[in-house]
Amino acid sequence: MKRIVVGISGASGMPLAVRLLQELHNNKDVEVHLVITRGAKLTIAQECRTSLDKIEQLADVVYDQSHIGASIASGTFQTDGMIVIPCSMKTVAGIAHGYSDNLLLRACDVMIKEQRQLILVARETPLSPIHLDNLAYLSKLSNIIIMPPMMSYYQCPQTIEDMEIHLIGKILARFDIEVNNFKRWK
Repeated sequence: MKRIVVGISGASGMPLAVRLLQELHNNKDVEVHLVITRGAKLTIAQECRTSLDKIEQLADVVYDQSHIGASIASGTFQTDGMIVIPCSMKTVAGIAHGYSDNLLLRACDVMIKEQRQLILVARETPLSPIHLDNLAYLSKLSNIIIMPPMMSYYQCPQTIEDMEIHLIGKILARFDIEVNNFKRWK
């Protein structure tokens, strides 16, 4: 059984977070621990047709962002890694500078100190020099993968869902989790 922490921060891109959670929920060999920031909850209300309750039901355990003493805030709580999707530039800045003022940031801090995989689906455009500096700094840490939700066309997507599946397939491949309908390069 894999145990993956999913963090959702307040950037645009909530449908990607929902798609990721749906894929993980459909895999009975994965236990999902979810933390959603206050900003993310506001963005979910703007971008998703799915309610917050239904999104939270896709996880095995849901934490309040202010519960800084939750299990995922400790390095002794064993996980296979963490995905922050979408990852706002505020969250990137907090991670880069060790500013752990909420549970999502503290869980990221734990991933760094314990050398566990941390995938940041960084979402912003255009990127400012400050954003780029923070991302460049984090990309130098061996266990952090910066994976912006870039569109790709070599798989000949026909729908937005095709593009979402491609990105989620690439993210979950880092955890050796296969996604149905993910088209690999041949």
